[in-house]
Amino acid sequence: MEDVCLGDPHFLSPPGNQVLGPALGEVVTLNCTAWLASGPHCPQPSIQWLKDGQPLGNGSYSSLHEDSWFNANLSALWTSSVLGVSLASAEDYGAFACCVGNATSASFTLRRAGPAGHVAAVLAALGVLLALLLGALLYVKCRLDVLRWYQDAYGEVEVNDGKLYDAFIAYSDSPEDRKFVDFVLKPQLERRRGYKLLLDHRDLLPRAEPSADLLVNLSRCRRLVVVLSDAFLGRAWCRHSFREGLCRLLELTRRPIFIAFDAPRRRPAHPALLLLRQHRHLVTLLLWRPGSAAPSSDFWKELQLALPRRVQCRALALEADPQTQRQDDKDPMLVVRGGGRDSHILEPELDPDPEGDLGVRGPGFGQPAAPLQAGAELDISDLGSRNYSARTDFYCLVSKDDV
Repeated sequence: MEDVCLGDPHFLSPPGNQVLGPALGEVVTLNCTAWLASGPHCPQPSIQWLKDGQPLGNGSYSSLHEDSWFNANLSALWTSSVLGVSLASAEDYGAFACCVGNATSASFTLRRAGPAGHVAAVLAALGVLLALLLGALLYVKCRLDVLRWYQDAYGEVEVNDGKLYDAFIAYSDSPEDRKFVDFVLKPQLERRRGYKLLLDHRDLLPRAEPSADLLVNLSRCRRLVVVLSDAFLGRAWCRHSFREGLCRLLELTRRPIFIAFDAPRRRPAHPALLLLRQHRHLVTLLLWRPGSAAPSSDFWKELQLALPRRVQCRALALEADPQTQRQDDKDPMLVVRGGGRDSHILEPELDPDPEGDLGVRGPGFGQPAAPLQAGAELDISDLGSRNYSARTDFYCLVSKDDV
């Protein structure tokens, strides 16, 4: 019987070392429960609480409740001690353990929790804010480049539409406008971008109805670009009937492009510019600023997005016009024959008009044109059998009566 009474207790609570972080001023309840083999004549074991390895005094806790009971056949004794610790100061924190007989349970470690804060939430919010700012910055800086890449890769290809030019440039016949078109727009769009332009400095819509020449020019071009300079806006029809002229332009061409110049803030905006800003969903309004002359400026990127997608048809260009290649067009005037064995193939250096319909680019800007080799001639043997019905959309015949 004495051997039974000397058995070691088995702790059920705590199952292991526990680390708690209560705040200052709270009351923490520590439960120590164990069972040990016993008999009806075994003495009840004593339970003592320790704090940092030292016995806990009576005044160091707020409440203490102890209980014990036997199982049904009186072969085991269950004992429990619940200690309530009031954390009134920093000295009340530490490692607590209960001792049953000669065995000590696992410990309860009480650590003081810091002041309630939201450091993790604040850091997460700052991270999300920085990510949004970075995304907005990348959108502002790279938006046009991404749109240009998408246009070059997946944009609409406007070929076989009967158009001879990519854009019709309308401007006033003033020295400033001629310099801007001849030395800024034309070199950038034709030499660097590869567009084919039709220039016209005559009045765009001077009368109530568009002229026959204007209708023909607009029908030959895929886009309309209007240079809204001070001289252009000074015209009478721009001051009095610009709204009617804009309505007619929207009927004649697809989403016209207007280029306005950055004016001083103190100068009131022209009524035509105010009207265009109100109808941005129908037109493309671009603003020329002092820094727009750089080839990498946003002005040229926005203008390229408004113009048709450029398609490099180098392989097709060596045989015929890429605009009419799929129409079985065999115009002998578009084929330059040499004296070699492969005379049916067009050679770029034999092209007398490299800037024409063939799509073959000429020499670089500022370089002399390649001379025409001796012996090259135009084959017009089958000119009489030419079938012009294959390119009815390319030829616009206007009689004097029609004009």
